[in-house]
Amino acid sequence: MGQEIERKFLLKGDDWRTLVTGTTLLRQGYLSTDPRREVRVRTTDDTEAFLTVKAKQVGPARAEFEYAIPVEDAQELLTHRTGGLVEKHRHHLTTPAAGQWIVDEYIGAHTGLIVLEIEWEHAEDTSLVLPPWVGTDVTGNPAYSNATLASAAKARTAPTAPTEQLGTP
Repeated sequence: MGQEIERKFLLKGDDWRTLVTGTTLLRQGYLSTDPRREVRVRTTDDTEAFLTVKAKQVGPARAEFEYAIPVEDAQELLTHRTGGLVEKHRHHLTTPAAGQWIVDEYIGAHTGLIVLEIEWEHAEDTSLVLPPWVGTDVTGNPAYSNATLASAAKARTAPTAPTEQLGTP
């Protein structure tokens, strides 16, 4: 069974940018945002596409199943999405800490929102020492889920980025 173990944080300032090793453009939408499961369609740089099913989150972990699909199929499926399209630049970071560190910098309806996600393969690897540019832990906060952001994008109302997001201490 696939499992996603992650924590999410808001950021303070731009010091994280010196750690970026690569950036991709993600576009995603949801075919279902049922409280018990989400079904997401995502394209990466318009060259790869994935269909993902995620179970309800319990703490930092939840079941996740992801399958590669043809880009053309993803583009067609995105026309059937519920909610709006979520677009973001995903920055991959190199850090000495355990886990995969990525920063999602939202564009479009959510410009100004920047969220750090740290993902681990095993729950026992999740201890953290956070650098000073990491702000509030928003793990499990539904306001920062991509499914919620997709709903807000459809309504054309972007959530206001907290001041720590905008580089103000």
